[in-house]
Amino acid sequence: MHTIINIGRSFGSRGGYVGHTIGEKLGIPFYDNDLICQAAEESGYSRSLFAKAEEKNSFFSMSSFFPSSRIGFLDGGYVNENMLFKIQSEVIRSIAEKGDAIIIGRCADYILRDLKCLNVFIGAPDEWRIARLMESEGLDADEAEKLMRRKDRTRQTYYNYYTFGQWGHASNYHLCVDSSVLGVEGTADFIIDFGRKAGLVK
Repeated sequence: MHTIINIGRSFGSRGGYVGHTIGEKLGIPFYDNDLICQAAEESGYSRSLFAKAEEKNSFFSMSSFFPSSRIGFLDGGYVNENMLFKIQSEVIRSIAEKGDAIIIGRCADYILRDLKCLNVFIGAPDEWRIARLMESEGLDADEAEKLMRRKDRTRQTYYNYYTFGQWGHASNYHLCVDSSVLGVEGTADFIIDFGRKAGLVK
């Protein structure tokens, strides 16, 4: 059995840091946006295609992203966001089939719903997230809140559209946790302990 941990997170909750810490503690590869793009590139796709994954109602020229041998199966040589999600799903499934993995975002819990995975959502109170964003991004409180709400809205729209579920809703995950309570390392330890007790983490 592979250990697959899929992590959804609200913006500013430090969910990516938690996932990276879990990976270090367990010795498991960690896939965030950059590394999923790298995995896509290794599969013959361009990482620039995946950098556009959250753009909406867009069409991209296939010739910019694929070798010519891969273009023929898509009408007109263009890819829209639905085609992009299918490609992304193939890359994520390939990652999960190869071995243990921690995957951040990108609807991985839905894409891998037929596999035995630990699905986690990491959140935190708005005030705590705003304070972290002010510190990390050098923003004032108003700017940090606007950024937080815009990013959350983008993630929610993307997740709900492709999964027919509700982003951040407890029923979609094995565990929902507030990272402000235990901090990054404590939250990572808590998730690992939960996963082991649930028989989903080796």
